[in-house]
Amino acid sequence: MKDLIVIKVGTGVLTRQNGTLDGSSLVRLVTAVAEIKAQGYPCVMVSSGAVGAGVSSLNLTAYPNDVETRQAAAAIGQARLMQRYQTVFEQFDLDVAQLLLTGADLEENRDRISATMHRLLEEGDIIPIVNENDSVAIEELRVGDNDMLSARVAEFLNARQLILLTTVDGLLDAENQLIENVEDLSKVATLVRAESGKFSIGGMASKLQAVDYATQAGVGVVVANGRRPEQLSELVKGRGRSTRFKTSSSAASQDQF
Repeated sequence: MKDLIVIKVGTGVLTRQNGTLDGSSLVRLVTAVAEIKAQGYPCVMVSSGAVGAGVSSLNLTAYPNDVETRQAAAAIGQARLMQRYQTVFEQFDLDVAQLLLTGADLEENRDRISATMHRLLEEGDIIPIVNENDSVAIEELRVGDNDMLSARVAEFLNARQLILLTTVDGLLDAENQLIENVEDLSKVATLVRAESGKFSIGGMASKLQAVDYATQAGVGVVVANGRRPEQLSELVKGRGRSTRFKTSSSAASQDQF
């Protein structure tokens, strides 16, 4: 699985401003994933969006702060999200597999999770879709957010690349210009803004923590705009509009890009 790509999809990519699922965005994303799959790249998706997809049923106007409401929204939204993924991926003769994980799972059952994912990937026509198990996880069990979850999944699967899809083109400098390549995270840390969407948790600061984890493990990372999924096939080939983070020289046996 040397060409394995882990694709993390942020809540803002999949939901409208009111928190409901954006069906057209999901279709375009799935089409792009199916395209790179057809090009020979095994894919694992780490998909946010469950809580955001469930908030409308609870008549909420923003991402819930209390654990109980967040878990209730996740329980509703996860079912909706996976149903939509299955329906669209079927158009490309692909099935999906759901894996809901907590921090405890990754600590205690790492080898079993890895074996299960590899078994799914060996079938060839299955897209594993991972999410943090928000409907049951309590704070002590949380991975943190799906950015870090995707980095940990990419690390233990020895992925070739982790692509973090968000609602911006990548990391921006002080003049809001895209930074295309980053070799030293310490030099860009001051550029990170702390904001996140009202239906999500993570922001760019969260992503840089995940980038640090993944690149230290030898996984190259790309941050790109998930609202432009048609460039996904370019991103996996080292092109496309994005910010690319190179692996740590001490961890990587070769340049990922």
